[in-house]
Amino acid sequence: MPKIKIRVLPRSSKNEVIGEMSDGTLKVKLTAPPVDGAANDSLIKLLAKYFDKPKSKIKIAAGATSKNKTIEILD
Repeated sequence: MPKIKIRVLPRSSKNEVIGEMSDGTLKVKLTAPPVDGAANDSLIKLLAKYFDKPKSKIKIAAGATSKNKTIEILD
């Protein structure tokens, strides 16, 4: 199960994966605000499409209330 570090930028103009930062962290823009898990839901939906996996296979392993998250992709 690969784990990926993510840096989330909420309240952006569109949902998109920007690319990798120098330390290997994946930078992601989300339109959703970080309220009531809306940004986390948007993140899972975006990453599912990006990695071509079902949403049920993408889990937030750490950092659910932080801009820095660790995502786990299940097999």
